[in-house]
Amino acid sequence: MKVPYSWLTDWVDVPWPAAELGARLTMAGFELDALEAAAPVFSGVVVAEILMAERHPQADKLQVCRVSVGKGEPVQIVCGAPNARAGMKSALATVGAKLPGDLFINAARLRGVESQGMLASAKELGLAEASTGILELPDDAPLGAPLREYLGLEDSVLDLAVGANRGDAMSVLGIAREVGALTGKGLKRLRGTPEPVAGRTDTFAVHLDAPASCPTFVGCVIRGVNNRGTSPVWLRERLRRAGVRSISPVVDVTNYVMLDLGQPMHAYDLAKLRGEIRVRNARAGEGMILLDGRSIEASEDVLLITDSEGPVGLAGIMGGQRTAVSTDTTDVFFEGAYFSPQAVIGRARRWGLVTDASQRYERGVDPTLQQRAMNKAVTLLQSFAGGSAGPVIVTQSAEHQPTRKPVSLRRSRLERLLGVGFPNDRIAATLTALQMKVAAAADGWTVTPPPHRFEITIEADLIEEVARIIGFEAIPEADAVGPHQFRSMPEERPSEHVLLEALANRGYEETISFSFVDPVLQKRLFPDRPGLELANPIASDLSVMRVSLWPGLIHAALENQRRQQDRIRLFEHGANFIAAPGTHVTREVDCLAGIALGTRLPEQWGVTGKARVSVDFYDVKADIEALSIATGGSDSFVFEAPGNPLSCLHPGRAARILRFGHEVGWLGELHPLLVKELEFTYTPVLFELEIGSLNVRKPEYREISRFPQVRRDLAVVVDESVALSTLAERVTLSATSLLSELRIFDVYRGPGVETGRKSVALGLIFQDISRTLTDEDVEQLMASVVTDLRASVNARIRE
Repeated sequence: MKVPYSWLTDWVDVPWPAAELGARLTMAGFELDALEAAAPVFSGVVVAEILMAERHPQADKLQVCRVSVGKGEPVQIVCGAPNARAGMKSALATVGAKLPGDLFINAARLRGVESQGMLASAKELGLAEASTGILELPDDAPLGAPLREYLGLEDSVLDLAVGANRGDAMSVLGIAREVGALTGKGLKRLRGTPEPVAGRTDTFAVHLDAPASCPTFVGCVIRGVNNRGTSPVWLRERLRRAGVRSISPVVDVTNYVMLDLGQPMHAYDLAKLRGEIRVRNARAGEGMILLDGRSIEASEDVLLITDSEGPVGLAGIMGGQRTAVSTDTTDVFFEGAYFSPQAVIGRARRWGLVTDASQRYERGVDPTLQQRAMNKAVTLLQSFAGGSAGPVIVTQSAEHQPTRKPVSLRRSRLERLLGVGFPNDRIAATLTALQMKVAAAADGWTVTPPPHRFEITIEADLIEEVARIIGFEAIPEADAVGPHQFRSMPEERPSEHVLLEALANRGYEETISFSFVDPVLQKRLFPDRPGLELANPIASDLSVMRVSLWPGLIHAALENQRRQQDRIRLFEHGANFIAAPGTHVTREVDCLAGIALGTRLPEQWGVTGKARVSVDFYDVKADIEALSIATGGSDSFVFEAPGNPLSCLHPGRAARILRFGHEVGWLGELHPLLVKELEFTYTPVLFELEIGSLNVRKPEYREISRFPQVRRDLAVVVDESVALSTLAERVTLSATSLLSELRIFDVYRGPGVETGRKSVALGLIFQDISRTLTDEDVEQLMASVVTDLRASVNARIRE
């Protein structure tokens, strides 16, 4: 939220410069995102009056103006603005002036007529994004005054991050309350805005059909408003500094009151309203067109503002197009209502809307503020747009008014959580400065939060308020008091640090993504796995809980690819949310997943040939094997070609990962159709493992043999369908415990080997713990291996 420093000083005395104020607010919980100047730097611009404006003799669209700055002779200015006219006060950039964008003003001749400067528009001065003419100033603007001084442009704007629980601070008044508490002086004694004098008796009937959702609705009719003019320059300037564009007098007033007091308001064109206003819940399928032109269809839990012809607004979110105020509007009906957070929260996001009103109503608006805001809005509008107002009518349901319940604060609990004690009177004064009612109790205090503090509900909330207002720097550092008990970690449980470091050492970088993902992408990857839908998603493309870490990794890889990264290695450790078939029960599965694409090795002068090719299935398989080695039981992991592979993986380049016969993960290339559809430059290789599958095998003592090893090599020809893991398993079983190591060191296909078969070269290393093996022992073992391979996998021994 942007808060102009000068606007803040209307409400509270600020003893600190803007930079120090930002630092103090940051420590109080409102982080200063940026400290900006109120306007770009320019010089040599003064307030001037156009004495005469005549058409240029050589150009129909130019005027020759005589301009006075209050002293000296008037100067001649050639101007092309359509609104330049005699008697108007504007901004004159004199000869030698410097404007934003390093624009210097010099004397010039335009179509043969001399011009001694330039009448400047708000855009040229950096005070607006667009403008249709030169800047118009009030009639009482002092001639010759520097424009920066007159408009107070030597101001600072604090851009503050307001927490989601602090709707009360989404206004200048809200921040002023915080500053008043920090200074200990409170707000200035400003008089409340008196109720405007009713010049007529016109009213508009309002009925509250859903009083629990809308217990207060304040309305006022104003007739004869001039909405074709412009708002005063001071008001437009305050809106601009707060990041809001000036639109029209009526809309500017509603925006100004919202920014000033925190009360959202809405204006209806009275001539377009029919019958009476009713605040009610929508009927099933009831639709309307919003101010931004989009058509929506509301469900029965959506609160609507309606007249006799149907909806005219989404309560607390946005008004409808049918009753929108325009430049032709002369009669206005102002609305200032209190909508409960429960009636508004989550509704705007259903249609992808985030409005100023919805942000405030979702967090909670002061339920006592509506009449005060209406008085201010009507009085302000009448001051510069005219009009005659009817009485301010308050429609309320007394029994549904929100109340703040008292909260107990124990001194012992405060001292235990903060680690320090403060004097009783200081604690009471701190809470009182925050406009809370404080009463002494036997063991502390009973505190009643003010109406605007919705988030103060428990004792810890009050302790937090004491800490942040007194200042965290006032709490001394101290060691925690109390016993610490640490449960022992089972030896079998893998160390997260070891696993993640193993991947990092192989060139992967860790990413952390949302647990909720794009439903379209997830459905494309896993059509058979239902995802748990969120009731209140933050965005339409983040609306289901993930069933795999792959959607988040794919999204991250694509974002990196769009930023010209040609070698990407990412991994993530997190939970997947798997729904039990036919039930609403969801279990969390702790998983580790990764994605790799691009070149096998980083580019450098010594990497050529095969090392420059893209990463493939076997590269990532080696990365997973590095993880399995960390468990001390790498031989228990098996990569198996699946009979029914995942639909998102390449059917011929995917594998199930098994441990002790149980499926624990998947590895494979992304399906070619998905590679094309997602516009990957390189084919990604993905893997995912359950963390529980990486349980560490307990260390066991094993004696090292002092006797020599004997190696025999064997080349066997088997069918392509025979997996190397199957071959290794048969050799291990038939060679008995004397086989200390088996190495597969070559796979050959080509001349000399039948089509559909492959030659696999095995290195068998034998060793006994108690004696030296003889040639006869080894030959018997080799014969046993050959016999078993011929019988079990139809192997042929290759000489």
